[in-house]
Amino acid sequence: MKTRYLFLLCFFLALPGVILFTYKVVALGFPISPDTMTEVWNIEARITFDANEGPAPSEVNKIPVKVTLHLPRDPFRFKIMDEHFIAHKYGLTVIEKEGNREAVWAIRKASGMQNIYYKAVVRNATAGDVKTDEVEPKVGAPNFDGAYLTAAREILAEAREKSADVNTLVSEIVKLLNGATHNHNVQLLLGRKNSLVHRLDMAARILALEGIPAQVVHGIRLGDMEKDAKIKHWLEVYHAGRWYPHDPVIGGPGVPERYLAWWKGSEELVHIEGGGKPDITLSVSLNQERAIENALARGSISKPRLMKYSLFSLPVETQVVYRTLLMIPVGAFIIVILRNVVGLQTIGTFMPVLIALSFRETRLIGGIVLFSLMVGLGLSVRLLLERLQLLHVPRVATVLMVVVMFMLFVSILSYHLGIQLGLSVALFPMIILTMTIEKICIVWEEMGALEASTQAFGSLLAASLSFMVMSIRYVQHIMFVFPEVLLIILAVTILLGRYSGYRLFELYRFRYLAE
Repeated sequence: MKTRYLFLLCFFLALPGVILFTYKVVALGFPISPDTMTEVWNIEARITFDANEGPAPSEVNKIPVKVTLHLPRDPFRFKIMDEHFIAHKYGLTVIEKEGNREAVWAIRKASGMQNIYYKAVVRNATAGDVKTDEVEPKVGAPNFDGAYLTAAREILAEAREKSADVNTLVSEIVKLLNGATHNHNVQLLLGRKNSLVHRLDMAARILALEGIPAQVVHGIRLGDMEKDAKIKHWLEVYHAGRWYPHDPVIGGPGVPERYLAWWKGSEELVHIEGGGKPDITLSVSLNQERAIENALARGSISKPRLMKYSLFSLPVETQVVYRTLLMIPVGAFIIVILRNVVGLQTIGTFMPVLIALSFRETRLIGGIVLFSLMVGLGLSVRLLLERLQLLHVPRVATVLMVVVMFMLFVSILSYHLGIQLGLSVALFPMIILTMTIEKICIVWEEMGALEASTQAFGSLLAASLSFMVMSIRYVQHIMFVFPEVLLIILAVTILLGRYSGYRLFELYRFRYLAE
């Protein structure tokens, strides 16, 4: 195969892996590090009211009650999940209305004090959660006439002269409205209502004269722990295909990043029919959650197709198996580097990878000690059997039986001596040991004791290095969460397969020729 075809093959193998990896990180929010934590907020709205505010409740004076609560909605910065609606014997309906979400509780007969709760979990939105508005909203009617229309136009004209785009225009209008004492037009429009909400509503109406959609937004600040969160207000302006928040004081684009939009418009947070004035309490608490759990929770709500066919969709028992299996290609890649680039000699091609998997049970130091003891014993038995001139299969079976008996002896002895290391011998794969012993004996016979010892030491060194790499939590996390990385490893392995230059050990071996 020509070199350019090789590079094209490797490129088209690695490209899907890079694309899927990037999509999971950017769009789905999967963390690259296993220890990455993310912020999660629990919010609660409690509504308390008297259903009749009359005499002591009785069956006679029970009346119908309807409670409407605006629900949080902030699609560009936060994702609302795990919503719970709690009310005794009330019916519930969740509706969409004029860009807001509303929960409507209703009951035919109610009396006395009533308690209604709304709970939800708020997570930071990712790129995959953000959706651009498809239809531009209609501009609301300014509702100015006479002198008020003239004053609004004067304010708009003054702000237009000092601005260059939508953002600066909004900023100038908000500044003018906040400086009411220095502008007669502003004083006329605001009158005696100089509240922040009224000024923001007036700014939205003035922007409507310019044909720019704008609305007042109400929300809360997602703090660490607040038992009675206060309602915050700001302005949102629509341009360039989406809504942009603006500071309510200086009018500049953006609001603090922890501000959660709850509802929009001039309506109250809660509206009750058939009851008295409600007592509303908003609470916020901050929790830290592992980023991978956060990503999986978002995926369970949005249900992207990629999540449906990921390893996380498998049963837990199967996931545990693949956490180990996905480490085998990593170990194989390490062996490719050690053999083709470094020039390390090993027994067999991927026998060190299997030995490294055995070290997962015994750990590294204990595995090396046990491996050396059992291989030494097996070699002794194998050399003794050589004089009996047995056939290949009976000879290998005999070595296997001796290895098992030795493992049994070491386990019983170490248990009574209080040595926990010996108990791991029973978990050491017997077939791997037996085949290793057989291969060492073949090399011994064909190439001598020195070469056999060199390859045995190289295999143990390669297994140790593979085990250390395979035991890194970061590597385990990347391979399980992003199995598409296997495509990248495959592409690099194919490239290394065409490497025909000097190995590092060969450079050291022939160093005198370079002098």
